[in-house]
Amino acid sequence: MVPLLDILKEADLRIGFTGEFTPVGTREALDRDVLRQRLLLAIYAYGTNTGLRRIAQGEHGHSEDDLRYARSRYMNVDAGRRAAARIANATFAARQTAIWGQGTTAVASDSTHFGVYDQNIFTEWHIRYGGRGVLIYWHVERRWMAVYSQLLNCSASEVAAMVEGAIRHGTDMDVEANYTDSHEASEIGFGITRLLGFDLLPRLKRINKAKLYRPSAGESDAYPRLVPALTRPIRWDLIAQQYDQMIKYATAIRVGTASTEAILRRFTRANNTHPTYQAMLEVGRAQKTIFVARYLHLRELQREINDGLNVMESWNGANAVIHYGHSGQFATNRRDEQELGATALHILQAALVYVNTLMIQDVLAEPAWSDVLTDEDLRGLTPLFWSHISPYGVFRLQMDQRLALTSPTVHDDKEDDSAGLGPDGTS
Repeated sequence: MVPLLDILKEADLRIGFTGEFTPVGTREALDRDVLRQRLLLAIYAYGTNTGLRRIAQGEHGHSEDDLRYARSRYMNVDAGRRAAARIANATFAARQTAIWGQGTTAVASDSTHFGVYDQNIFTEWHIRYGGRGVLIYWHVERRWMAVYSQLLNCSASEVAAMVEGAIRHGTDMDVEANYTDSHEASEIGFGITRLLGFDLLPRLKRINKAKLYRPSAGESDAYPRLVPALTRPIRWDLIAQQYDQMIKYATAIRVGTASTEAILRRFTRANNTHPTYQAMLEVGRAQKTIFVARYLHLRELQREINDGLNVMESWNGANAVIHYGHSGQFATNRRDEQELGATALHILQAALVYVNTLMIQDVLAEPAWSDVLTDEDLRGLTPLFWSHISPYGVFRLQMDQRLALTSPTVHDDKEDDSAGLGPDGTS
């Protein structure tokens, strides 16, 4: 069994993602090697939800006050997202095409419900999950690497979260398509994603209830077999009138001057009859009609969407294994602490996928495995497994001990003395 803390340590020694955590001030008096150890322990404490106090009891020589200082001065959500993106980029670069295939441009997105203590003012009851808590919304690409995560209230718009993650993930990946479940397949979702230049590909549960909009008026006999599913024509005139305004809102979302949720709330609360919003709905209705026709016609598209969402479910399955402290519930009432816990969990799982990728590639590089795996075997291969790791037990952090991986160490942290370490930890 490999301790999960060693997985995190090995990923940092190869990538140097802790270099993304910089002090809030301009002066840094702490030795970088010491700081690295404290950051790794703090990330582990937040990601597993065990807390700094319990992690401080391990065999590493750092007190609880040391860890709290590193957390308060160096750790924040933005730095954590940069660190997670750095791990994702390193994974993309390390993958061997012969094993994993060509890089993908599609992500799957979905939320995971996490319980929160009732005293928290942000705690809300989630109708679909049937319990109090918050949501972590994930974006995971088809090769099992999460590119973005965000903490949401139960009442937050998952359409807005889907759009935010697809355009602000911060990795080297170009997102051209997003797989989702049925509850995110709204007309406004289709409209916004079309304006932003990527495809919304949902798995439609009640496709027999979907309505198809006519491309133009006066063609009632053009599609005789589709008459029961057809409804009114698309209002192209409204789209043309509001085109400039729609592009203005889409540009505001893309450059970050306005969040997707803020724009949606502005329309849906009191101004749902606003002509620009109605035009976005018309774009969404046209795009949804095109998608439904493709979905019914192309069996390959149905399989592609289903496979992408199965990857998402596997990612959610690892959450319970890693985020085990306090029965998986966030035990803090502070929003920033919850967000940091979600980001640390993201880093832990990303590090697991990265190290597993290298392990699999080392095993398959042996001559005994040459030409043994078929295309079907490779298609079922996944780096997201955890039966070989142990997140529990005594927390030991020994920086001079490394995992036996043959892949070269790659990271660009110029100030890190460990950049020149070999696989055995020596210079």
